[in-house]
Amino acid sequence: MLKGKFALVTGSTSGIGLGIAHALAAAGCGIVIEGLATPAELQKLGDEFKQKYGVPVVTSDADLGKEAGIVELVEQSLSAFGRIDILVNNAGIQFVAPIDAFPTEKWEQIMAINLTSAFLLTKSLVPSMKANGFGRIVNIASAHGLVASANKSAYVASKHGLLGLTKVTALDYANTGITANAICPGWVRTPLVEKQLVDKAKADGISVDAEAQKFLADKQPLLEFSTPEDLGALTVFLCSDAARTMTGSIISMDGGWTAQ
Repeated sequence: MLKGKFALVTGSTSGIGLGIAHALAAAGCGIVIEGLATPAELQKLGDEFKQKYGVPVVTSDADLGKEAGIVELVEQSLSAFGRIDILVNNAGIQFVAPIDAFPTEKWEQIMAINLTSAFLLTKSLVPSMKANGFGRIVNIASAHGLVASANKSAYVASKHGLLGLTKVTALDYANTGITANAICPGWVRTPLVEKQLVDKAKADGISVDAEAQKFLADKQPLLEFSTPEDLGALTVFLCSDAARTMTGSIISMDGGWTAQ
């Protein structure tokens, strides 16, 4: 469906981003994989993608918390592929504390990675998308882009901001062949969440499955995790011709979390 397109997925060495990268590569996209990993881990991941999907792959450990890292990633991507057709802003970090105990440097770091990196990458890559008459920007927000939870001021603010950025991007580039949409996942069973469940289950003296049900019941009426593969399939749809008139849309995949 997307054969011959080139996609950049931030935060794609694990979890949701990795699931999205797999889905786009399976659809025929060349891929830029970016995230926290050692050079050996990046090399291994790139080789796996090339062997499995037969698509060109670039890997990067660029620091998205600094503008120089964004410049490095854009230059590396454009040098390798000549253009980026699909940008998935997925990279994100979290820190939890009440506002009066929230370190200012943590606020700034979360904003830089969760929100500013998406702005800078969009700003950098939109010109080539406009020139080619095609672009798909998918911002991975969160249920916390729509509602709040205590002690997550920076994360919630950054994800609310990402939804605003998505809407403005859609308006700024309507009728250029570029669309911008956001996905708001609820709980996703990533390796990071799995570790949290295992640790909490051990502390509570219950099974991991029982802990998972408690975890879900706190927020989601539908007591089932989404998967990185689910989010990958939705992203591929948003990048397809079938979604060409969808722009500025905020799509929840959250088990009914924000329907309450």
